[in-house]
Amino acid sequence: MLTTKMEHFLASLCFLGSVLHTLAQCPAPDPEFHLKGDYLIGGLFEIHHDITPDYHKRPEAINCSRQSFILSNYRRFQLMRFSVEEINNSTNLLPNVSLGYEIFDHCSNTQTFPSILKLISNNGLIQPWGTSHENVSKIIAVVGPFSSTFTLTVAPLFMMDFFPMVSYGSSSSFFSKKNKFPSFLRTVNSNKDIIEVLITIVQHFNWSWVAFLNSDNDYGTDGQKLFIERIKDTEICMAYTKGLNKNTNYSQMFNQIRAQKINVIIVFVPEWTAEVLIDSAIKMNVTNKVWIAGDAWSLNKRLPKEKGIKNIGTVIGLSQPVVTIPGFSNFIYSTKSQNQCENAEQMFCNQVSNCSSMSAEEILAEDPSFSFAVYSAVYSVAHALHNVLKCGVEKCNGNIRVSPLMVLAELKKLNFTLFNQRIHFDEHGDSKIGSYSIVFWNQTGDAEEIGFYRFHPSVNYFINSSNIQWHEKGVPTSLCSPECNVGYAKKQDGIHKCCFTCEICRGGTYVNTTVDPYKCIPCKENEWSAEGSTSCQLRVVAYIPLTDTSSIMINAVACALVGLTLAMSVLFAINYNTPVVRSAGGPMCFLILGCLSLCSISVFFQFDIPTGPYCILRFLPFILFYTVCLACFAVRSFQIVSIFKIGATFPKLHIWWMKYHGQWLVISAAFATQALLLLIWYAYDPPKPYNDTVSYPDKLILSCDMSVSFFSMVLPFLLCFLCFIFSYMGKDLPKNYNEAKAITFCLLLLILTWIIFATVYMLYRGKHIQTLNALTVLCSLYCFLLWYFLPKCYIIIFQPHKNTQKYFQGIIQNYTKTISQ
Repeated sequence: MLTTKMEHFLASLCFLGSVLHTLAQCPAPDPEFHLKGDYLIGGLFEIHHDITPDYHKRPEAINCSRQSFILSNYRRFQLMRFSVEEINNSTNLLPNVSLGYEIFDHCSNTQTFPSILKLISNNGLIQPWGTSHENVSKIIAVVGPFSSTFTLTVAPLFMMDFFPMVSYGSSSSFFSKKNKFPSFLRTVNSNKDIIEVLITIVQHFNWSWVAFLNSDNDYGTDGQKLFIERIKDTEICMAYTKGLNKNTNYSQMFNQIRAQKINVIIVFVPEWTAEVLIDSAIKMNVTNKVWIAGDAWSLNKRLPKEKGIKNIGTVIGLSQPVVTIPGFSNFIYSTKSQNQCENAEQMFCNQVSNCSSMSAEEILAEDPSFSFAVYSAVYSVAHALHNVLKCGVEKCNGNIRVSPLMVLAELKKLNFTLFNQRIHFDEHGDSKIGSYSIVFWNQTGDAEEIGFYRFHPSVNYFINSSNIQWHEKGVPTSLCSPECNVGYAKKQDGIHKCCFTCEICRGGTYVNTTVDPYKCIPCKENEWSAEGSTSCQLRVVAYIPLTDTSSIMINAVACALVGLTLAMSVLFAINYNTPVVRSAGGPMCFLILGCLSLCSISVFFQFDIPTGPYCILRFLPFILFYTVCLACFAVRSFQIVSIFKIGATFPKLHIWWMKYHGQWLVISAAFATQALLLLIWYAYDPPKPYNDTVSYPDKLILSCDMSVSFFSMVLPFLLCFLCFIFSYMGKDLPKNYNEAKAITFCLLLLILTWIIFATVYMLYRGKHIQTLNALTVLCSLYCFLLWYFLPKCYIIIFQPHKNTQKYFQGIIQNYTKTISQ
């Protein structure tokens, strides 16, 4: 364990010695990287990029000149120099104050810390944190770095003392967290805005099946995370994603993209990674794809002119608007004419700058992306310093001791215009630069602007699709499954919502593709839809109103029944003591006629819009009082049989029946029992209004729930059965006393009527079922009225000779003789 600690200690000493040795042996800086001034701005530019980092056995600084040269970043480096020179020549900004700079080639995120130490030190000394800040660095702010990973690595060293960092390229969203990066600001939009534009492009062309390739670093993984979160509520599916690094197997990756039939590839990587990716696609003959480029490489100058680039498909993307900065071209030509880099390599501290081989034309022709971001970053620091020094028209207050913290405070309050672009920072340190350009790599190898996406003052975009020369006829498609036909809902197939089968929505449901294309939505109760519908229609409300012709006629027939029962009651009352009335039941006739009248109440409630009381009165009067009628007929049939047959065989039973008025006991018991059963039924499940939406798809039938309790129908069925038994027992009785035959005939008509109704009800459920129900009730009432009472009325009125005691006694004597023989 002690040995391990010693190794770590020695390694630390070696690293510190390497840093001090490098700083101590630094000769006079090259003028391109250093400029004296009253106030200095630090600069970190990735002029070289450490693609394949070397691993050492001991800590040592990296030689950047041995790494890949990035001309576009060298152009941005020159732009910072130009910006400082332009400010120094200005009479309005920082008058009588000179700006200088210390710029470093920050080519590695792990092995170029000497440059950072140089920026935060004063004469080679670093002020300990927490002590007085009298001998702080002369640097008032730092412009850069470019990449998010590099920024994330070095930012903590600047954040400790709130040292302002104004980045011109670090777009990762986590830099917006001010609790971790309190002094970080940027002149580019964050990844959140960039992803929003990329998704807008995808949605504009109705692409849903896409691949997302990102660099395997902080910038790329942040973009991937934001993309996944943003597409959750869209129709876009990320069919494939891959983090690209130096070990990526491009052949395997492209095979997987082909296998999944992905036609659109979003490439969210820095410039050097994009070059390797596109070169690999050309080499591996990847064809007929749409490549969507991020702003880091959409204006690349080499790739659009690469041989075979047309074979890979169509390249579109977004970029920062190219702003022509006046005077920059003259500055580059002037710089190169001075030939400050006479040697191919010039030592600058821990760096070597090999700049002499670059001509002015090559520099000016390079990718102009992020040029305005560098320019505005330098000007932001200058404006903040201008405010700190309380500069007037001609001079600034030189007695103010400027600190980085004071510059940071003014940076947060900035609000100025540069080339018609409003420069300011929000509470997160983000700059809402006005817009992005949408570009297309045309046939001549140029990035042609075909649209825009503006953030301020409100979000709007435009894409001129007609200017795009697609690699195939028409706009390419990228779908996992073809869109469903109208009226079909999607059924997800697998983990991706873009992969689905289509199922037609059944009748009574519809699909709303703008709300939820994966669901057949049921229509409301008062609506209907045909199969394969996209909306519902109102149902036609159907019922029989009281003013309907059939309703009027049936109610009139019901009123006629009440009138007939009343007339028969009067006729029977007048002829109460005649044999015909007594053989029909005597006082029981009035009870039967009264109950038949009460039963007719149900007919009047069969029409109009049903309500709770309506539904109760449709069934209650008929079932209750018709049970009493059946009980009367059952008792009357039993009495006739008892007089002629049971009385002789069971005399005591006949005596008991006559003594205690058995007929009224049975009728009362039947009434009480039925009333109790109906009370139980109504308390548990009373009849209620029912909207029939099943029988007809386009109609709403207003009716009552016709489900009748089994217990409420037991007694009527039992009484009918008894009537049949007693009717059979009295089939040979005298004709004038043979009421059982008339009752049997009435019961047969009753049963036939309800069988017809039940059959029709099973086959037809329209609004006229209520009419049929009313007719069935009337037939049930009229069958007793016409076939039981009307013949007796006929005898009383038209055959009075048969309504005498002598006539009835003669019939009985003839029956007795027949029995004795």
